[in-house]
Amino acid sequence: MTSLWTCRGIGTCFVALNIDPEKVWYSNSALSVLLLPLSWLFRWIVALRRAYYRVVGQANGPSPAYVIVVGNITVGGTGKTPFLIWLARQCCKRGLTTGIITRGYKGTRTDRVVEVGVDSRVEEVGDEALLLARKTACPVVAAADRGQALVRLVQSVRPDVVLSDDGLQHYAMSRDFEIAVIDGEREFGNGRCLPAGPLREPPSRLRSCDLVVRNGPGDPHGPCFEVQPQELLALNQHGVRKSLQEFSGRKVHAVAGVGNPGRFFRMLEQAGLDVIEHAFPDHHAYARADLEFGDDAPVLMTEKDAVKCETFLDSDIWYLPIIVQANAALEQRISTLIEGIPIAKATT
Repeated sequence: MTSLWTCRGIGTCFVALNIDPEKVWYSNSALSVLLLPLSWLFRWIVALRRAYYRVVGQANGPSPAYVIVVGNITVGGTGKTPFLIWLARQCCKRGLTTGIITRGYKGTRTDRVVEVGVDSRVEEVGDEALLLARKTACPVVAAADRGQALVRLVQSVRPDVVLSDDGLQHYAMSRDFEIAVIDGEREFGNGRCLPAGPLREPPSRLRSCDLVVRNGPGDPHGPCFEVQPQELLALNQHGVRKSLQEFSGRKVHAVAGVGNPGRFFRMLEQAGLDVIEHAFPDHHAYARADLEFGDDAPVLMTEKDAVKCETFLDSDIWYLPIIVQANAALEQRISTLIEGIPIAKATT
């Protein structure tokens, strides 16, 4: 498909036309209704692609490592990346050699296959790829073609398990287990496929996933998790940290270039901060001027934003690490999954 028919391409078109996709995708707006014929066409193309790979099989064939895809059926902002970081740590704690593959979106080198390290340049590998490498200490390979990334990772590391950051719709790549993460607050928006709604695939796609995980409170007996804030870290003062409560009642500039910036802003407001919101497009490449607000209020940002701002030398910029807290049902499902991964598969 051309870039117009990719999720990123559609989002870029909205931005170019100065249209807020959130207002289109999470409401029954007139524009959403107007886009319904294109939405039907998109859904038809998606169904054809899936049917094609069912017939021809995966381009790279079965992998010697156990491949778990962590993805979603909506565009961005479901909490997929923090969940994948948590899952990688669970695999490592149980003694599995774990690797990660990712798209490396907006990385200038990810048209090729790139091995990502903790010191990689964010401009070359993308913010999510660098964050995954730093937060998990696992080998990470980024490439536009996740199948190629998988082959490189297996050849260089021989992992027991490979976690794919996104890729639920990347049918050319083989996989053993699919996990879909859904946003417990926004769920499926207006329930329409792109470009009329936020869906990459219809909700019926979830029936074929091995595990559906909810980000946010829901059925206490179903697998779900919540994202919890940690202490704020100073961007350019190593080891300096403060609790969110130390900023309670203070005016702060909250900066977020993520899929769902509203979740970050609400997290700060719930901690008692007086938040001035600054939402940027997902994966935004920051310039120093983006953080100049003409006052002395501190700037708070997400950890994904921080990896792109490390050259900024201001002393009052802070970022907020988060962790996943899984409920008992999710803990049990993941424990059962990991225990069943055939470690010998990577070495036969």
